[in-house]
Amino acid sequence: MKKKPAAGPAAPALAPEIRAGQSVELLKELHILTREGKLNQDSRRKLKQVYHLFQFIEKILQELQESKTGEGGLTLADHGAGKSYLGFIIYDLYFKALKAGHIYGIETRPELVQKSRELAARLGFDRMSFLNLSVADATQSGELPARIDVVTALHACDTATDDAIAFGLSKHAKVMVLVPCCQAEVARTLNAGKALSLNRTPLAELWRHPLHTREMGSQITNVLRCLYLEASGYQVTVTELVGWEHSLKNELIIAKYTGQKKRSAVERLRAILEQFGIESLLETRFKLPDSPG
Repeated sequence: MKKKPAAGPAAPALAPEIRAGQSVELLKELHILTREGKLNQDSRRKLKQVYHLFQFIEKILQELQESKTGEGGLTLADHGAGKSYLGFIIYDLYFKALKAGHIYGIETRPELVQKSRELAARLGFDRMSFLNLSVADATQSGELPARIDVVTALHACDTATDDAIAFGLSKHAKVMVLVPCCQAEVARTLNAGKALSLNRTPLAELWRHPLHTREMGSQITNVLRCLYLEASGYQVTVTELVGWEHSLKNELIIAKYTGQKKRSAVERLRAILEQFGIESLLETRFKLPDSPG
């Protein structure tokens, strides 16, 4: 009897974090996996963040898909897309199987936009578009549809999160999923009026030292954003994205449109701006809707 040829070396097992059916080529292209299909510590942390955020987004997409009427799939705009980790993984794990819908990645760095376009073409992800625009410019761009179902902004720095909110409002977004990053505008505004504020209220002690100013500015910013969204007709949930050991920028804001504009949110937003001496932001970041019911 002839001996059976020896079996070749078994394919290396993928890291257990990788989901069934997920594109291994995509994960390698995004440098989440090594060429051997392994995860290093940094990429494992990044993958955990994106997966955890995807769990929230997947549920939202399923709910929207069930309620969608007429032709056409869901639309999603990802602001500050960077290398489009989030957009590619959402497409791979959700949109690819639907055979419908479209994802728009919006990024200011042209080299990242071009790389994302090339990668999407290689993978056959033909319902992904990548636009070399700022978040603010995207609002007026004819390259995007008049309405977007879901707006995401993962670690959008400083005022980019506010621009993403403004974009979502203008596009009548049904859901916004936001993970703010560094935030300096409110801190700068607090500093600009520090002399007046220090004389007005003992609360000024909360931002007398630069470190406290930065942290307070970040906290106040997100509180104002939540009130602004509620005043604009959204139901807002705030939770952690992942454990603090994985990311210090960990606040996840999910806003779902209900159409019920809260008068109390308008009143409290105005009161906070007045209390902290930063009313000027009403003319820039928090332009309140007219007379909510």
